[in-house]
Amino acid sequence: MDWKEISIYTTTQGVDIVSGFLIAHGIRGMTIEDAADFNDFLESTEIHWDYIEESLVDELKNKESNVKFYLPDNLQGIEQFNEIKASIEGQRALYEGIDLGRLAIETTNVNEEDWSTAWKKYYHPTKIGKKLVVVPCWEEYTLADGEVRVTLDPGMAFGTGTHETTRLCMQLLEDCITDGTDMLDIGTGSGILAITALLLGSKTAVGVDIDELSVKVAQENADLNDVGDKIELVCGDLTEKISGKYHVVCANIVADVIIRLSTDVTQFMYDDSILLVSGIIEERSDEVTDALINAGLKVENSITENGWVAIKLSLKK
Repeated sequence: MDWKEISIYTTTQGVDIVSGFLIAHGIRGMTIEDAADFNDFLESTEIHWDYIEESLVDELKNKESNVKFYLPDNLQGIEQFNEIKASIEGQRALYEGIDLGRLAIETTNVNEEDWSTAWKKYYHPTKIGKKLVVVPCWEEYTLADGEVRVTLDPGMAFGTGTHETTRLCMQLLEDCITDGTDMLDIGTGSGILAITALLLGSKTAVGVDIDELSVKVAQENADLNDVGDKIELVCGDLTEKISGKYHVVCANIVADVIIRLSTDVTQFMYDDSILLVSGIIEERSDEVTDALINAGLKVENSITENGWVAIKLSLKK
């Protein structure tokens, strides 16, 4: 299997935060280059060198802290890359007051522009749950009786339906939508969950994402599925620009953000509303569940796949 090396550039303060962010996104191995370590090295060893190449000193002094990790060069890896790229900037709001640096992402041996299209060779129609089929817009597919087609061109936005977090949420979503449903999708990415809800019969859907590109891509995907007039897309941080109440609320994000969201998500729910959360690694499932229970919710169901968890909750009565 081929691999791609990816670096996220940050600060000494930001190294632990970026590392935790990557762990929450399923990255199990990484290396850290901390600028403070390079400076310490120069200060502690300079007197023992007869001669230090000036260009090397300058390079080390200007070295930027970064966290490096590897992803497989396949559809799963590209899905993870898209998710990480789309949500890394959200860490600034979570850790306000801490200098996280550029949070720039650099890939080795691959051009980011190439990755926006290279994944297409791996991406084919995907059956999800009982009747959903996610079909790339460039692929032909004949629906079987009862199947619902979700047409998608995700580009660099997260959500192709192949990643476990999205699949799990779609499986739960299948059983929650009725003709009168108003649905809210927090962290909409490619818009796949909001669009799926509309195709399953939801009356309306609102999708919100902090990334402007995701909002643009989500609208394009909604138009591909002929539901562009039924979806409302908002660029903002979580629920800061959202009002009203919804019968189904989805949040396919990560553990830390779901915990943060738990403090106010119930204000957007009716007494009989359902909350679906996904993007949670198994190791943090209990932590997320506890936060949601403390917020006045109860667990109705949870499903897992390959170390990822999705949870269905309702309000305590």
